[in-house]
Amino acid sequence: MQLEDDKTNIYKMRIIIIGAGNVATHIALALKRAGLPPTQIWSRTTESAQALAESVGCLYTNCLDDIITDADACIISVKDRYVKDIAAQVCKGRCQTVFMHTSGSVGLDVFNDLCDSCGVLYPMQTFSKDKELDFKKIPCFVEGNNKTSTKIIMKLASTISNNVHYMTSDDRKWLHLAAVFACNFSNACYVVSDGILRRNGLDFTILQPLLEETISKLGTLAPIDAQTGPAVRGDKNILDSQVAMLADNESVQKLYIKMSEIIAEQQSNKKLESGK
Repeated sequence: MQLEDDKTNIYKMRIIIIGAGNVATHIALALKRAGLPPTQIWSRTTESAQALAESVGCLYTNCLDDIITDADACIISVKDRYVKDIAAQVCKGRCQTVFMHTSGSVGLDVFNDLCDSCGVLYPMQTFSKDKELDFKKIPCFVEGNNKTSTKIIMKLASTISNNVHYMTSDDRKWLHLAAVFACNFSNACYVVSDGILRRNGLDFTILQPLLEETISKLGTLAPIDAQTGPAVRGDKNILDSQVAMLADNESVQKLYIKMSEIIAEQQSNKKLESGK
C-alpha cells in the first residue's frame, strides 16, 4: 500500500501483530479504539492468539506459515530474544510490508538483509494485560530504515498516541536502560517492601500516599534533590539497625547496604558539584 499525504489512507492498512503478550495486547486494543483494528494476530499458542483476536475482531493463527502475505504492516511484539528469529521467518516473501518491532533494547539492525522497509515502534510504558491504560498518553519512539518507512510508522504511531517522537536505536537503548532502573528495579523494591509488610501483618496500600508523593515531587524536583531517608542524613544508628533487621535475608540485606552506599555517594557528589 502506498501512503499518500491524505491521513485517511492510514485507516486502510492491513496490519499483522506477531505476539499476544502484554505489549501486543495493548497495541492491538489501541489500534481497534483508533478505528484501525489488526487484520491478523499470531501467537505460539492458539489460546492466546484467539483470545486477543476475539477482543479486536480479527483473524488469528499459531502458524507463521499461515500469516497473510499482503499485509501493509507487521508489528513484531515478542520477547526481545525472539525478535530476530521471528523476523527472519515472517519477512520472507512480503516485499510490500513495513516491518517493525516494539523493543526498547533491540536495534533496527535486527532487520538487516531481511526486508526493504522496516523500523521500530517502541511504546515506553509498563504493560500488564489486565490493567487498562490510556494509550494516547504513552510516549512512543519511532525509527525507520528510510524516509518512507519512518513516515508510515510515525503515522501509524500517531493514530494510537499523541506523544510520538523519532529516536535512533542507540538513544533508545539508553532510554530503555534508564527505564529499567526507574520502573523495573523500583518495582522490585516494592516487592521487597510488600514482603516486609506482609510478614508483619501490614498491607502494602499503607505506602500508597508515600509513593504518590515520591512521584509527584519529581514533577518539580530533580531526582537527586528529592532523595530523603537515613542514607541521605548519614544516620548510622538507623542504618545499622535496619541492616540487622534484615539478617534473615542475606540478598535483601546486601541490597539495603548497597543502595544506602549508592545514595550516600550520590549525595556526596552533589555536594562536590555544588561546591558546598
